[in-house]
Amino acid sequence: MPAHQEAARIDGTLRALAAQHDRDFTLLVVDNASTDDTAAIARAFAARAPFPVHVVDEPEKGVGCAVDTAFRHAIDHGAGLLARTDADCLPHPGWTAAARAALGDGPRMVCGRIAARRDEHGPAGRAAFRAMVATAAAFGRLRPAHSRRHGYLAPYRMHAGNNMAITAELYLRVGGMPRRPSPTDRAFLNRVRRHTADITHCRTMVVENSTRRIRQYGLVGTARWYLDQGSGTRGEDPR
Repeated sequence: MPAHQEAARIDGTLRALAAQHDRDFTLLVVDNASTDDTAAIARAFAARAPFPVHVVDEPEKGVGCAVDTAFRHAIDHGAGLLARTDADCLPHPGWTAAARAALGDGPRMVCGRIAARRDEHGPAGRAAFRAMVATAAAFGRLRPAHSRRHGYLAPYRMHAGNNMAITAELYLRVGGMPRRPSPTDRAFLNRVRRHTADITHCRTMVVENSTRRIRQYGLVGTARWYLDQGSGTRGEDPR
């Protein structure tokens, strides 16, 4: 779980992970150059958590750096199955169980389903979030650069980095997460698509996603950001 300046939200994510039906896992929280109490909150949680928790420091800012550091740390310590969410998200109680079941014998990648957090927006905001996700998914499928004629083994299916799982074998085979600032999800998915067609979607693997970027960037600005066009004059990624 990469975390940058998440002192206001990380406790909710940690409590959601503690409420998982399947708690046979080790949690890695990667403090990505935070200057607030993010790491302190994670370490306090580790003392009472129902599973092992390790807090890892990654001074090179960028969600890709944080995720790659975490996954390689986990693999170096014997992990065979890897799952990621973010420190502003709320995984549903069956998230880890669904990820484990979906990965099966591998090597494969699994993309889960995202919904808007109910504590950040009302019905209109959540509807806008669903519409934006559907539009981005359709654009991704139609984008010529994502066509299988470019050497991809699987059709394009948009995935959210905050709700994905992958086997350690496949992660290493594709070269890992791009070590760069967010967004990294599409670049990583395309790395995987060049190596395997075994990419599945699991509707029971659900994470509630923060919608605060919509509030800060607006719908158009958020769409630009997801398309690697940057945030314009709107400042740093609010995550």
